[in-house]
Amino acid sequence: MKTALDSLNQGHWFKLICGASYEYIPTIRNLALVYTLAGADCIDVAADPAVIRAAQEGIRVATSLGAIAQAKGFLYRQTPILMVSLNDGEDPHFRKAFFEASQCPTDCHRPCEQVCPVDAISLTGVLREHCYGCGRCLPVCPSRLIESRFYVSTPGAIAPTLHQLGIQGIEIHTQVGREADFSRLWQAIAPYQQQLQILAISCPDGDHLLDYLHHLSQIVQSFRGTLIWQTDGRPMSGDIGAGTTHAAIKLARKVLKASLPGAVQLAGGTNDYTVSKLRSQNLLKTSANQPYIAGIAYGSYARSLLLPILDSLNPNLPDLELYPHLLWEGVQLADHLVSQLKRGLI
Repeated sequence: MKTALDSLNQGHWFKLICGASYEYIPTIRNLALVYTLAGADCIDVAADPAVIRAAQEGIRVATSLGAIAQAKGFLYRQTPILMVSLNDGEDPHFRKAFFEASQCPTDCHRPCEQVCPVDAISLTGVLREHCYGCGRCLPVCPSRLIESRFYVSTPGAIAPTLHQLGIQGIEIHTQVGREADFSRLWQAIAPYQQQLQILAISCPDGDHLLDYLHHLSQIVQSFRGTLIWQTDGRPMSGDIGAGTTHAAIKLARKVLKASLPGAVQLAGGTNDYTVSKLRSQNLLKTSANQPYIAGIAYGSYARSLLLPILDSLNPNLPDLELYPHLLWEGVQLADHLVSQLKRGLI
């Protein structure tokens, strides 16, 4: 049976991003369940033990239903690699919106509620576990009451727990100029690296980006697993519109030309148009000698596909497998996204 890493090597690696700051347990569990059945190779979650266990539970349930998924023609093949995200400094993926609801004018038409993609804003403020830090509410508040609250990973405290929970992949979010911060974070992770199959490094574009990535490759040169460079084109925007995928592809082209050790994977603005754009630009794998995009990570777009179904569940009975017709409807929706990259290639 082929493994998730085989998918990476063959150029059809699919990663689901649940959100580095997203902590709503029922949705994370059900997303992991559905996308595992649809054939995802990797599921990326917040570095929170409760979140990790929720994803593991979703994967476990999917495994018990795998034979049914295959009989229905879905792409379930194996247990996906579970990855957690860490950061070495301030990063939009690691923030929450916040405001004091008591300060809101009573006549405000609340545009923040209208733009929030996950219904994280209520009359009492921001529902912290729902917010994943997209920032769309910040510029629309007419009273400028909403702020971002960032947080930075504490790997020295979380790394032993990740080891105990059997995490096989870690993603580090960084930005150009943070060599020292990145190095400190890696030093906290390194004692546990033998358990890791994958180390992903996610970085947005910036001046001297390629020099920075080459420097990072030297810092982690002791790592013996698979290294992935995640090109974070336009973070948390894939559900906005077709054009958001252009930034991710443009950045991926730039990183591919650098010939860094490891694989290049898209993220940030990926959506239903990404695979066709890659194909039209000859960036999918066609021969052993041609540089290619090894995979795609989908975040806000992949989640938005399933939210109408997940929001319809009884909150007292939130496990999606209790509603078989909704479960397989959700897998069908996820399969439409996963199969763009995989059908005919596995």
